[in-house]
Amino acid sequence: ARRKGKTRRGRGKARNEGLLSKQKRSRRMKANDRERNRMHHLNSALDALRSVLPTFPDDAKLTKIETLRFAHNYIWALTQSL
Repeated sequence: ARRKGKTRRGRGKARNEGLLSKQKRSRRMKANDRERNRMHHLNSALDALRSVLPTFPDDAKLTKIETLRFAHNYIWALTQSL
């Protein structure tokens, strides 16, 4: 006879591990989506910044760090000219 309130042993742990694995995969996928969106927005912002910076030649695409450094120096030069 089985006692009331007694916990079952056996496959319950495997089910919980499977559920945890699915939750971890789901969390990782959501984190990857957030990171992908963050980088997409960052790249869009850098493209917009590149479009207003004067570059020579016009078809040269600056790297991310070059864009930021050039923008900093350009803003500094404009403030000095005032």
